[in-house]
Amino acid sequence: MSATMTDRESLVVRADGFRGYIGVARRDVTPPVGIYARQWGAARHDVAEGVHRPLALTALALRESSVSSALVLLAMDGGWFKVREDEEGIRNAVVDSLGLDPTRLIFALSHTHAACSLSSSDADRPGGHLIAPYLETIAVNACEAAREATAAAVPGSLTWSTGRCDLAVNRNLPDPDPDQDRFVVGFNPAERPEDTLVVGRATRDSDGACLATVVNYACHPTTLAWENRLLSPDYVGAAREAVESATGDAPMLFLQGASGELSPARQYTGDTEIADRHGARLGYAVLSAGQSMETPGQGLRYAGARESGATLGIWASEPYDLPRVLASTTFSVALPIKPMPSEREIEKSLAKCEDRVLGERLSRELAKVRLMGSGPDCPVTVWLMLAGNTLFVALSHECYSRFQRHLRRAFPDYTVIVMNLANGASGSYLYPPESSSDGIYQVWVSPFTKEALPGLTEACVRETGQLIESSRRR
Repeated sequence: MSATMTDRESLVVRADGFRGYIGVARRDVTPPVGIYARQWGAARHDVAEGVHRPLALTALALRESSVSSALVLLAMDGGWFKVREDEEGIRNAVVDSLGLDPTRLIFALSHTHAACSLSSSDADRPGGHLIAPYLETIAVNACEAAREATAAAVPGSLTWSTGRCDLAVNRNLPDPDPDQDRFVVGFNPAERPEDTLVVGRATRDSDGACLATVVNYACHPTTLAWENRLLSPDYVGAAREAVESATGDAPMLFLQGASGELSPARQYTGDTEIADRHGARLGYAVLSAGQSMETPGQGLRYAGARESGATLGIWASEPYDLPRVLASTTFSVALPIKPMPSEREIEKSLAKCEDRVLGERLSRELAKVRLMGSGPDCPVTVWLMLAGNTLFVALSHECYSRFQRHLRRAFPDYTVIVMNLANGASGSYLYPPESSSDGIYQVWVSPFTKEALPGLTEACVRETGQLIESSRRR
């Protein structure tokens, strides 16, 4: 919600949002058992042996009118893409299927670490022969869901509420061993984490029925780790169940926020019950935030004082018009990266490596070099979408939460939705300069320098401002 005040008689609170045509559709994208699913270096298994909860792909389509081009959000339970062409093949199939402007599609992954590999480069691993057919299945389902959501769009509203959820904690812990000058990736109770939860509710204008719930929250889905052998959406699955059971089975879309330094406190387990408890915490927080929302297009205005035992301030409901504009753009910014070894050097090290964990690290480093090159900089593309007074910001890398906090401060009159792991293959982390200790995992594993996140933030503020200004001139 945003508040405006010019004097005591004109204090107004209104939810940000969009009014137009809204459609939603879902497909089951649970990978086949037996597919290559080694997402952890410490894992002793290679293939998925069962399913904890189904994995879902959900499409949300927004249109200004029944005949206008759609803006489409695809939210899927999945880990990350290592090969650019694997992700682009899916996204381009949807763009071609709908005849979309490419700037009007965001394909966002939840980043669950309990799913399968999405990399065609893993075809030679155990169960790797199932990856290419699975990627084709995702493309078919993404096209079908996007077309269905667009065709089913009805007059509706999408409004937002901001709440809090205490699931995420800071995961950069100085090693308590005095002989170790390093950080471990685990719960650091001394640091206060980002806990912002942004919840959107899409409703049908004709009867107020809930069409979908959109959840934007920053927390690594790393509950289930190397001991887990089941395919799972991690905590997102139980959160989805809690929310959908309370909203008439209206689909929930989960959009992973800027979670570079955030995770659950209890993680790295094979116990699916813990993941479900985490999901329940998030789901109940989503429902709590939803209960604070007024009817779409109804705000609150200060209506004066009434004398009682105290002088009471009276607020009255007041209608207002939700904005209808949709706009989108992309931009690229060259961000500095560290000196990187060549592909040949890493391949030589891999050929000699007999350690399973070290081999996994080298494989990931090789994928990064193939994706990003060896310097001195790498172009990073950002997708910006404007729906009414809601801003969607998406990129494929993993930003620390400072990125979304900065954008929300820069655009206080808008609800800002930031998505990591969207529209592309993931290179690695973008971290604040003061966090650039070589002992922190996200720093030493990242090819980006400490100047990259400030550069990205500055460019994003500039380009977002231009998108807003151009939409006002329409």
